[in-house]
Amino acid sequence: MVYVTGDMHGDLSHLKGAPLKKGDTLLVCGDFGFIWYGDKRDAAALRALSRKKYTVLFVDGVHENYDLLANYPLVEFGGAPAWQIAPNVYRLCRGEVYTVEGRTIFAFGGGEEPFEKSLRADTGSYYDCCMPSEEELRRGREALEAVDNRVDFIVTHTPSAKAGAYTRTRRKHETGLGVYFNVLEEAVTYKRWFFGCLHLDRKVSARHLAVYRAIVPLD
Repeated sequence: MVYVTGDMHGDLSHLKGAPLKKGDTLLVCGDFGFIWYGDKRDAAALRALSRKKYTVLFVDGVHENYDLLANYPLVEFGGAPAWQIAPNVYRLCRGEVYTVEGRTIFAFGGGEEPFEKSLRADTGSYYDCCMPSEEELRRGREALEAVDNRVDFIVTHTPSAKAGAYTRTRRKHETGLGVYFNVLEEAVTYKRWFFGCLHLDRKVSARHLAVYRAIVPLD
Protein backbone atom coordinates (compact mmCIF):
# COMPACT_ATOMS: atom_id res chain seq x y z
CA MET A 1 0.00 0.00 0.00
CA VAL A 2 1.16 3.54 -0.71
CA TYR A 3 0.99 6.32 1.90
CA VAL A 4 1.77 10.04 1.74
CA THR A 5 3.07 12.46 4.36
CA GLY A 6 4.49 15.96 4.55
CA ASP A 7 7.68 17.69 5.59
CA MET A 8 9.75 15.43 7.85
CA HIS A 9 12.74 17.76 8.42
CA GLY A 10 14.90 14.82 9.47
CA ASP A 11 12.63 13.90 12.37
CA LEU A 12 12.29 10.13 12.84
CA SER A 13 9.49 10.65 15.37
CA HIS A 14 7.36 11.63 12.37
CA LEU A 15 7.08 7.89 11.68
CA LYS A 16 5.99 6.93 15.20
CA GLY A 17 2.82 4.91 14.99
CA ALA A 18 2.91 4.88 11.19
CA PRO A 19 0.55 2.31 9.64
CA LEU A 20 3.25 1.16 7.21
CA LYS A 21 4.13 -2.50 6.99
CA LYS A 22 6.53 -4.68 5.01
CA GLY A 23 6.32 -4.00 1.27
CA ASP A 24 4.52 -0.65 1.61
CA THR A 25 5.68 2.68 0.19
CA LEU A 26 5.85 6.10 1.86
CA LEU A 27 5.89 9.27 -0.29
CA VAL A 28 7.23 12.42 1.40
CA CYS A 29 6.15 15.77 -0.05
CA GLY A 30 9.44 17.63 0.31
CA ASP A 31 11.69 18.90 3.10
CA PHE A 32 12.89 15.36 3.75
CA GLY A 33 15.85 16.69 5.75
CA PHE A 34 17.66 13.45 6.61
CA ILE A 35 20.67 14.48 4.51
CA TRP A 36 21.54 17.72 6.24
CA TYR A 37 24.71 17.70 8.35
CA GLY A 38 27.05 15.54 6.30
CA ASP A 39 28.27 13.66 9.36
CA LYS A 40 27.42 10.75 11.65
CA ARG A 41 24.04 12.26 12.51
CA ASP A 42 22.89 11.78 8.92
CA ALA A 43 24.46 8.32 8.82
CA ALA A 44 22.60 7.23 11.95
CA ALA A 45 19.26 8.51 10.65
CA LEU A 46 19.73 6.80 7.29
CA ARG A 47 20.65 3.54 9.01
CA ALA A 48 17.41 3.76 10.95
CA LEU A 49 15.44 4.34 7.74
CA SER A 50 17.28 1.48 6.04
CA ARG A 51 15.97 -0.90 8.70
CA LYS A 52 12.38 -0.11 7.73
CA LYS A 53 10.62 -2.86 5.78
CA TYR A 54 9.00 -0.35 3.44
CA THR A 55 10.28 1.96 0.70
CA VAL A 56 10.65 5.70 1.29
CA LEU A 57 10.37 8.08 -1.66
CA PHE A 58 10.65 11.86 -1.45
CA VAL A 59 10.57 14.96 -3.59
CA ASP A 60 12.93 17.71 -2.50
CA GLY A 61 11.71 20.88 -0.87
CA VAL A 62 13.13 24.21 0.27
CA HIS A 63 14.83 22.96 3.44
CA GLU A 64 17.34 20.52 1.95
CA ASN A 65 21.12 20.38 1.74
CA TYR A 66 21.41 20.26 -2.04
CA ASP A 67 25.21 20.01 -1.95
CA LEU A 68 24.96 16.70 -0.09
CA LEU A 69 22.01 15.43 -2.11
CA ALA A 70 24.05 15.82 -5.29
CA ASN A 71 26.49 13.12 -4.13
CA TYR A 72 24.09 10.19 -4.51
CA PRO A 73 23.94 7.93 -7.59
CA LEU A 74 21.25 8.25 -10.21
CA VAL A 75 19.48 4.93 -10.86
CA GLU A 76 16.28 3.76 -12.50
CA PHE A 77 13.27 3.41 -10.25
CA GLY A 78 9.65 2.96 -11.22
CA GLY A 79 10.35 3.58 -14.89
CA ALA A 80 12.25 6.86 -14.46
CA PRO A 81 15.54 8.14 -13.02
CA ALA A 82 15.84 8.68 -9.26
CA TRP A 83 18.66 9.21 -6.77
CA GLN A 84 19.25 6.25 -4.47
CA ILE A 85 19.96 7.45 -0.93
CA ALA A 86 19.81 4.05 0.79
CA PRO A 87 18.71 0.55 -0.28
CA ASN A 88 15.06 1.51 0.33
CA VAL A 89 15.22 5.33 0.12
CA TYR A 90 15.00 7.31 -3.13
CA ARG A 91 14.83 10.98 -4.08
CA LEU A 92 12.47 11.43 -7.04
CA CYS A 93 13.53 13.70 -9.91
CA ARG A 94 11.56 16.80 -10.76
CA GLY A 95 9.24 16.40 -13.68
CA GLU A 96 9.21 12.60 -13.98
CA VAL A 97 6.36 10.08 -14.02
CA TYR A 98 6.88 7.01 -11.82
CA THR A 99 4.94 3.78 -11.50
CA VAL A 100 4.63 2.86 -7.82
CA GLU A 101 2.62 -0.20 -6.84
CA GLY A 102 0.67 0.04 -10.08
CA ARG A 103 -0.14 3.77 -9.79
CA THR A 104 1.33 6.46 -12.02
CA ILE A 105 2.68 9.42 -10.04
CA PHE A 106 3.96 12.72 -11.40
CA ALA A 107 6.64 14.01 -9.02
CA PHE A 108 7.94 17.56 -8.88
CA GLY A 109 9.96 18.89 -5.95
CA GLY A 110 11.38 22.31 -5.24
CA GLY A 111 9.78 25.56 -4.22
CA GLU A 112 10.14 29.26 -3.85
CA GLU A 113 9.50 31.17 -0.64
CA PRO A 114 10.67 34.78 -0.92
CA PHE A 115 10.53 35.41 2.85
CA GLU A 116 12.51 32.25 3.54
CA LYS A 117 15.07 33.20 0.93
CA SER A 118 15.71 36.64 2.41
CA LEU A 119 15.94 35.15 5.91
CA ARG A 120 18.40 32.37 5.02
CA ALA A 121 20.45 33.68 2.09
CA ASP A 122 23.01 35.47 4.28
CA THR A 123 23.72 32.29 6.23
CA GLY A 124 24.47 30.25 3.12
CA SER A 125 21.69 27.80 3.93
CA TYR A 126 19.43 28.79 1.02
CA TYR A 127 20.02 27.22 -2.39
CA ASP A 128 18.94 28.85 -5.64
CA CYS A 129 18.32 25.36 -7.01
CA CYS A 130 15.30 25.14 -4.68
CA MET A 131 13.56 26.79 -7.62
CA PRO A 132 13.34 24.45 -10.63
CA SER A 133 15.30 25.24 -13.76
CA GLU A 134 13.83 25.83 -17.22
CA GLU A 135 15.07 22.38 -18.20
CA GLU A 136 13.20 20.77 -15.29
CA LEU A 137 10.02 22.68 -16.13
CA ARG A 138 10.28 21.53 -19.74
CA ARG A 139 10.97 17.96 -18.67
CA GLY A 140 7.80 17.96 -16.60
CA ARG A 141 5.66 19.04 -19.55
CA GLU A 142 7.29 16.48 -21.85
CA ALA A 143 6.94 13.62 -19.34
CA LEU A 144 3.23 14.32 -18.97
CA GLU A 145 2.72 14.61 -22.71
CA ALA A 146 4.40 11.21 -23.10
CA VAL A 147 1.58 9.66 -21.02
CA ASP A 148 -1.14 11.66 -22.79
CA ASN A 149 -1.39 14.05 -19.82
CA ARG A 150 -2.92 11.35 -17.65
CA VAL A 151 -1.57 10.19 -14.28
CA ASP A 152 -3.18 8.78 -11.19
CA PHE A 153 -1.61 11.18 -8.68
CA ILE A 154 0.58 14.27 -8.43
CA VAL A 155 3.05 14.74 -5.57
CA THR A 156 4.84 18.07 -5.06
CA HIS A 157 6.27 20.19 -2.27
CA THR A 158 4.69 23.43 -3.43
CA PRO A 159 0.98 23.63 -4.33
CA SER A 160 -0.35 25.21 -7.46
CA ALA A 161 -1.22 28.89 -7.01
CA LYS A 162 -4.86 27.86 -7.20
CA ALA A 163 -4.56 25.24 -4.45
CA GLY A 164 -2.46 27.56 -2.28
CA ALA A 165 -5.21 30.14 -2.44
CA TYR A 166 -7.72 27.62 -1.06
CA THR A 167 -5.81 27.39 2.22
CA ARG A 168 -6.25 31.07 3.11
CA THR A 169 -2.98 31.09 5.00
CA ARG A 170 -0.69 34.10 5.27
CA ARG A 171 1.66 32.49 2.76
CA LYS A 172 1.30 33.49 -0.87
CA HIS A 173 1.93 31.06 -3.68
CA GLU A 174 1.64 33.27 -6.73
CA THR A 175 5.20 32.25 -7.58
CA GLY A 176 6.50 31.17 -10.95
CA LEU A 177 6.29 27.52 -9.88
CA GLY A 178 2.76 27.91 -8.57
CA VAL A 179 1.64 29.40 -11.85
CA TYR A 180 3.44 26.62 -13.77
CA PHE A 181 1.45 24.10 -11.74
CA ASN A 182 -1.74 25.99 -12.60
CA VAL A 183 -0.99 25.47 -16.28
CA LEU A 184 -0.28 21.75 -15.77
CA GLU A 185 -3.47 21.34 -13.79
CA GLU A 186 -5.53 22.64 -16.69
CA ALA A 187 -3.95 20.10 -19.04
CA VAL A 188 -3.60 16.98 -16.88
CA THR A 189 -6.19 14.41 -15.83
CA TYR A 190 -5.47 13.11 -12.31
CA LYS A 191 -7.26 11.81 -9.22
CA ARG A 192 -5.59 13.75 -6.39
CA TRP A 193 -2.73 16.19 -5.82
CA PHE A 194 -0.71 15.99 -2.59
CA PHE A 195 1.64 18.74 -1.40
CA GLY A 196 3.59 19.65 1.74
CA CYS A 197 5.21 23.03 2.52
CA LEU A 198 2.23 24.64 4.31
CA HIS A 199 2.58 22.45 7.42
CA LEU A 200 -1.12 21.67 7.32
CA ASP A 201 -3.10 18.44 7.33
CA ARG A 202 -6.14 19.52 5.39
CA LYS A 203 -8.24 18.63 2.39
CA VAL A 204 -8.25 22.03 0.70
CA SER A 205 -10.42 21.08 -2.29
CA ALA A 206 -12.02 18.02 -3.81
CA ARG A 207 -8.68 16.95 -5.30
CA HIS A 208 -6.00 18.88 -3.37
CA LEU A 209 -4.68 17.54 -0.09
CA ALA A 210 -2.16 19.35 2.12
CA VAL A 211 -0.18 16.90 4.25
CA TYR A 212 2.16 17.43 7.17
CA ARG A 213 2.20 15.17 10.24
CA ALA A 214 -0.53 12.85 9.02
CA ILE A 215 0.36 9.70 7.07
CA VAL A 216 -2.54 9.12 4.70
CA PRO A 217 -3.31 6.46 2.09
CA LEU A 218 -2.63 7.51 -1.47
CA ASP A 219 -5.99 6.17 -2.68
